[in-house]
Formats: sequence, structure tokens, C-alpha cells
Amino acid sequence: MDFRVVHPPSVSVATFVEHAGGALKLELCAGAGGLERTLARARIQKPGLALAGYTRFVHRDRVQIFGETEISYLKTLSEDGQSRALDGYLRCEVACILVTKGLPLPGTLAAMCDAYASPLFRTKVTSSVTIRKVLGYLDDLLCPRCSVHGTLVDVNGVGVLMTGDSGIGKSETALDLVERGHRLVADDVVEIRRRGEDLVGQASRLIQNLIEIRGLGILDVAELFGVAATREHKRIELHIELANWSRDQVYDRTGLEERTQDILGINVRSIVLPVRPGRNIAGIVEVAARSILLRLRGHHAARRLSQALNEVLLDTQKHCSDRSIDLASAARVVEATDHIEDEVE
Repeated sequence: MDFRVVHPPSVSVATFVEHAGGALKLELCAGAGGLERTLARARIQKPGLALAGYTRFVHRDRVQIFGETEISYLKTLSEDGQSRALDGYLRCEVACILVTKGLPLPGTLAAMCDAYASPLFRTKVTSSVTIRKVLGYLDDLLCPRCSVHGTLVDVNGVGVLMTGDSGIGKSETALDLVERGHRLVADDVVEIRRRGEDLVGQASRLIQNLIEIRGLGILDVAELFGVAATREHKRIELHIELANWSRDQVYDRTGLEERTQDILGINVRSIVLPVRPGRNIAGIVEVAARSILLRLRGHHAARRLSQALNEVLLDTQKHCSDRSIDLASAARVVEATDHIEDEVE
């Protein structure tokens, strides 16, 4: 199974505005010709000394935030001074500029942004709130991600990602789990994003809430079982690989083996579950999720049994050792008695 990053780590300004424009109520004021410029970092930049001519550390691939300090500084300059300050700054081809608090724009700012095709936006939201929201949207858009053929289900609060060959029974297992009261997240194609040390999976908008069952076709789980039977996204905590049962394959029978699957650089608990006629796969997946919850609370049945067996073996070994000592002492007593008897005779 290939869990490598397949999406390039950059987005266009237009894509960013599509996602964040509603929350920030962004108004495009100038520079519409540069909407295809790219953002490659989930960080912002305030220009600072760049407006004074020191542009060495201007990052062109970040959202540039103009707050009250920047706008007030520009207003202290003459039109020629504003043009000189903005000329050196905009020559860096910054991705976009975002003016906060609905501040009035200096006369030359919009004209210069049009000239350099640098998108200029304005929002009525304060700088602190704007920065927090921009970082949130950029983090979501620019995080490492991949798409994988599989099924993601929320089982008792545990995100279970099931993978395996086509036709192995992933969708049927997910449907059985939904009937048991669990929630479908994605079927067929799971989009996975890495956010910090967490992996979040979801379905693409096109197939959200849909599941394919061979013989029945495409079904809408939300319509069949209600909206409570689905959820939009879920953190992935367990990976289960469904595999056709093979007599020659050795499977874990104790639960002591700690197997993990690397997904976007994060190691996720992984189980290989053999599939054969008569096995209740949905029930086993449900129990596997319950077991994960118990392990997170420090309960591990296999380790407990292993520890108990080790204690029994140690006690048995100690008992045998004590018995050997007793037999050796008895042998020495008998030997001494025989020696005394020989002397008496």
C-alpha cells in the first residue's frame, strides 16, 4: 500500500481565497492578474523593514499582512515616498497582501498592486483574528497529504482505516459496522492529511456519504441510516489490512507483536486480518477498536497473560532449585553417616 505524498505542497492564492474568503469576508481590491501566484508555507509575514527598503528577508510565498502599523507608516509618506517604498517591496513578487480592520487604502497601494499583479485583499476582521484564521486555513491546505484506496470508519470513537485488495470486503465490512451503530467516514478513496502528529482522513466531496456494494451499486449511507451514521472526517488511529487467508502465512495469535504502518511519516498501529468464509470481520474490527481503547488506558490482555506465565515459570524454576539444594544436603548427610559407620566398624 502506497502512503506517499501525492499532492504538491503549495496552493494558489485563488484556492486560498476560495476556502478562507467566506470566513474572512475578503474583498479583492487590486492585483486580480496575480491570483495564480502560489502559497507554499503555512505562515504569514508582516513586512516591517521591507517597506523601508530592506527586502532581503521578504518571503514571496507567504500571505503578507498589512495592519494599522503598516498602513499608518505608508500614510506618513508622500505619494512619491509610497511609490518608492512599495516598488522595492512588490518587486519581490509577493503572493498576496491582506489589509486588516477594513483600513482605508493609501492612494498608491492599489495602483502599485495592479501594476505588479500582486493580489490585494481587505477584511474588516482585526489583525490578530485574521492571522489566526489564515494560519488555520493554510495549515489545512498545505499539510502533507495522500489518497489511498480503502475505507475509513469511526468505530467507538477510534478511526479505523481498512485497506486490502479490491473485492476483499472492505465496503461490506463498513456497511455491517454502520448497521451496528458506527459511522462511515469514507469509502473507496480516503484522503489523508497530516496535521502535526495526527493523521486525519476524509472522503472527497464528490463521494461523501456514498458506499459501493457489489450487487447493489452506489448507496447513500446518510439517506439509508440517517446523518448520524456518517461523519465528515476522523483521526486515524488503527490500520487494518484485510488479506485473503493463506495456509502458508503465519499470523499473529498472541497480540504481543507490535506492528505499525508508516503513513505520511506517522507510525500507526497496524493489523493484518485474514479473511475467509465464515469469519465475522465486522465483529473482529469492532473488538480491535475496543482493544485499542483498553491499551490506551494501560490494559493489555496478552501482556498480562505473558507476565503471569513468566511468574509461574520463575516460581517453578525456584522450586526446582530449592529441591535440588535439599537433595544435595541429604546426599552429604548420607555420605557423612556412611563415613562414621566405617570408622566404628
